[in-house]
Amino acid sequence: MEKLKEALHFTCSSNFWRMALFWNIALLFSYFELLKRRIYGSKSSYSSSSNHSWNTSQRPICIVTGATSGIGKATAFALSRKGFYVILVGRSSHILSKTMSEIKRQNEDALLKAFEVDMSSFLSVLKFRNSLEQWLLESELQSSIQLLVNNAGILATSSRPTVEGFDRMIATNYIGAFCLTKLLLPLLRNSPVPSRVVNVTSFTHRSAFSGRFDKDSVTGVLYSSVSKQYPCARIYEYSKLCLLFFSYELHRQLRLTDDSHHVSAVAVDPGAVKTNIMHELPSYIQVMAFFCLKILRLMQSPEDAAVSIVDAALAPPEMSGKYFFGGNGRTIESSAISRDPKLAKELWDTSCLIFNELQQTHA
Repeated sequence: MEKLKEALHFTCSSNFWRMALFWNIALLFSYFELLKRRIYGSKSSYSSSSNHSWNTSQRPICIVTGATSGIGKATAFALSRKGFYVILVGRSSHILSKTMSEIKRQNEDALLKAFEVDMSSFLSVLKFRNSLEQWLLESELQSSIQLLVNNAGILATSSRPTVEGFDRMIATNYIGAFCLTKLLLPLLRNSPVPSRVVNVTSFTHRSAFSGRFDKDSVTGVLYSSVSKQYPCARIYEYSKLCLLFFSYELHRQLRLTDDSHHVSAVAVDPGAVKTNIMHELPSYIQVMAFFCLKILRLMQSPEDAAVSIVDAALAPPEMSGKYFFGGNGRTIESSAISRDPKLAKELWDTSCLIFNELQQTHA
């Protein structure tokens, strides 16, 4: 009875209607953009024969966050088959070990390493960077990485502040990815071949219309304090919008500081994927969402989604700064607000301020 009341209460909330209406409209709009590009014949993909070549004396090293389930796990599988030395990042050492065993069973030649990391904690991310550098040194591997896939993400239905006082969903989905990328840029730049950052975003960013990117907004403090009901849908959309802004601005910043275009950055939206990211929502919501999207033939498996991510990861360097959607190396335009360079720079400056403050705190 208690669960039924909880479910009914959620159905009457703005979160439910936002997800049911706005998110589905956003997904359909993305497919409309894909269709429009196809009809008008605009070049929005690359040939698979032009995939990025990783010519190194050792296996290229990639890092996948959120690698123990869903899209992250499938991506780790796929990249191991592509010959990468895959570093799996996840919150549970037990599940990390289990995932490594599963990959090994399917691919005996897979080279894997796992690190237990809480992406919502700057201290945990910082410790990971230090442990990674130490491991590279002890393993006599070159002090570099070729690929970083920022995939970790959650959809929380209640406010759970981090140690730093940030909203946990924004901290996991965006701040953690920003900080990890900043910390690993020296290793990406040290790669003997062009390297890449891949940010896994979402079509839900199209439902975010907020233009505020001050510290309180970016850390989620504002969103968790202005409403009696935790606005989980709005915060999720906002975090994915931030991740997209970050992808575009990182691309611009790298072009300003790296004439050789050695490090590139792309965003990839795998679309609707059947994962457990909605496990905190009432079960009937999950069943209804999966059923409707399956009927519309828009629901993908994590393995299908992983193909989109690998396509983006292996795209030629000149595809840097693009928004991948629909698989097969195809790209579309993201929302109008996400392409505003002034807002992107504002978010970048705020994020750098947060990053610097966190570094000073843990110096």
